[in-house]
Amino acid sequence: MSLLIYAESADGKFKKVAFELASYAKKVAESLGTTVTAVTVNAGNVSELSKYGVDKVLKVSNDKLNNFNAKAFADVVEQAAQKEGAKVILLSSTTDSLYMAPLVAVGLDAGFASNVVGLPLSTSPFQVKRNAFSNKAFNITEINTDVKVLSLAKNSYGLVESNAAAVEEDFAPSLNDADFNVKVESVEKTTGKVTIADADVVVSGGRGLKGPENWGILEDLAGVLGAATACSKPVSDLGWRPHSEHVGQTGKPVAANLYVAVGISGAIQHIAGINSSKVKVVINTDADAPFFKVADYGIVGDALEILPRLTQKLKEFKTQNA
Repeated sequence: MSLLIYAESADGKFKKVAFELASYAKKVAESLGTTVTAVTVNAGNVSELSKYGVDKVLKVSNDKLNNFNAKAFADVVEQAAQKEGAKVILLSSTTDSLYMAPLVAVGLDAGFASNVVGLPLSTSPFQVKRNAFSNKAFNITEINTDVKVLSLAKNSYGLVESNAAAVEEDFAPSLNDADFNVKVESVEKTTGKVTIADADVVVSGGRGLKGPENWGILEDLAGVLGAATACSKPVSDLGWRPHSEHVGQTGKPVAANLYVAVGISGAIQHIAGINSSKVKVVINTDADAPFFKVADYGIVGDALEILPRLTQKLKEFKTQNA
């Protein structure tokens, strides 16, 4: 018996969440007295996973899987779990993995717990702690099925190195042609230096920036912080920024270590989507903006004046401490 993870990748490179999942899986496997097996799809250097405790890698290479297909990818994970006799299957909380997880659970007749935020509280019975109610509360979930599927909330565990000598094995699961009836014509990808999905720091702008011509000052701050840039829904609806940068409950969820909201009032849908971020900083001219109620730090003032000064101070600090 082993513990199985799906190590997510894009363009042949592992996403940061794959390493976080491997780190988490290693600790869970130790408590269960078992090993960690990872299944990968069209990934490049799979040996990177051994740095985080993966003992075995099942390598799937198939051009049909170049574009994500929830049913087909779920079949891959399901067959890998059956091959390895895995009783615990771990996935990330990315959009793709969240599409897959229920399908994997149904295929394996398994119990499923999403948004897991910590190591199992108990293995007999099997209990985990989860985010609930748009990250406003926690609940304790008990899974009584023989096979268990968990999705780990992003940025809830971190990266922990634990070198292992991973065995690599080619794996060719059977694919159902009917799963590919829907053809992908094109895939829109962001081209920024740091993607929202992998960012530890996110700097997000709203209508308080007054227009797309002022976005440069936000990008300057993001550059100093090594951050990804994002935006509120109204900004993407107005066409100031691409929809791929829209974060919140109706956009991409964010669970960064630091989230800086610039000129965003804080609609409930936006706050719900970024509430898992550990530290939230708000810059807004309106002292009564809802965002201040959930912020760890707040600055009342005009972002067009504050951002350049803040960026300059950060540059000076980095130079002094270089």
